[in-house]
Amino acid sequence: MSTYKTPTASQNEPATKEAKRKAAELGTQAKAAAGTLAQDAASAATTQANAAKSSVADEMSGVASALRTAAQEMRSGSPQERTFGQIAEGLADASEAMRDKDLSTMVRDVSTFARKNPLVFLGGAALIGFAATRFAKASGDMTADAPNAPYTQPRGDFL
Repeated sequence: MSTYKTPTASQNEPATKEAKRKAAELGTQAKAAAGTLAQDAASAATTQANAAKSSVADEMSGVASALRTAAQEMRSGSPQERTFGQIAEGLADASEAMRDKDLSTMVRDVSTFARKNPLVFLGGAALIGFAATRFAKASGDMTADAPNAPYTQPRGDFL
């Protein structure tokens, strides 16, 4: 009959060292993989943000062009013509500035402005929110309001 001998601490030492080494190696690999994933996510977010920035800049250019056209169709020298022209130039300048600036620079500039002028920033944010809400409601599906419409009796001989 053979008896099982439990290994002594000195016999377990190589296995413990090997387990610790493997655990450290796995930890290093996990950190590297997490770093790669974070870089990929940041790169994808930057790409999407730059695409959105470009789209907004294009839209602003389009609005500026439409305002210029509207200004040209108005009576020369009228206050409306001058106002539309000034707004168009302001939008065109903002559009070009948006195209030329890095996203992180834009965020830093907005943050600096918000710290220096908190009331103006909050007021502007509220106005933009109200305008976006109005635009969303105006461009929304009109059938969504149908349940709130009063019931009307059908007309004609449908019986």
